[in-house]
Amino acid sequence: MTISETYVDIILSLFESNRNEENAVPMAKYMRNRYPFLGIKTPQRRNLMRQFYKETNILKQAFLPEFVWALWELEEREYQQAALDYMDRMRKKLEPTHMPLMEKLITTKSWWDTVDALASKSIGHIAGTNPEVIPDYIEKWATSSNMWLNRTAILFQLKYKETTDEALLYRYIGIHNTSKEFFIQKAIGWALREYSKTNPNSVRCFINESQLAALSVREGSKYI
Repeated sequence: MTISETYVDIILSLFESNRNEENAVPMAKYMRNRYPFLGIKTPQRRNLMRQFYKETNILKQAFLPEFVWALWELEEREYQQAALDYMDRMRKKLEPTHMPLMEKLITTKSWWDTVDALASKSIGHIAGTNPEVIPDYIEKWATSSNMWLNRTAILFQLKYKETTDEALLYRYIGIHNTSKEFFIQKAIGWALREYSKTNPNSVRCFINESQLAALSVREGSKYI
């Protein structure tokens, strides 16, 4: 048994022993019943992860891509959330070599909860410290036929504030400005809203000069 398999077994034991069917039904319903849940709510899941980190000392070790993927393959959504928690804790150890894994995670069991966390946290960190991944990976995602990769390209700078590459953000939005897809329209609005906190005049001008969906305009204009 590999070290990653051992860690997965520990999480399985922790999570299964806290399964709550009464919670699981409404939690799955909130996510449109796309994925089953164990019924472990976020505060409890975070406590269980803290217990896991303390027992294993995993955060002081090298990043384990195979551990992340093993959790991703498990059925219940809490396991993908556990993988996201681990990656966020290990974000300083994430490198450009992990971008193929990120793409695999974005396009597997895709929904807004996992994709948005990957975009704004793990991928945002990698691209912020290693900008070469933008032409190597994110540029292709922006024009991909996969909507979730498009959304990631729009959102990965969400937390960049003053370091936002404005031209890049606006260009990626421009590629999808006429999209009818709700999750793309929402992503455009969200990205503009966040950037407007840093540069409201620029965002105001961009919105006024661009052909954007009403949803994107409404979301993007909230603070300007």
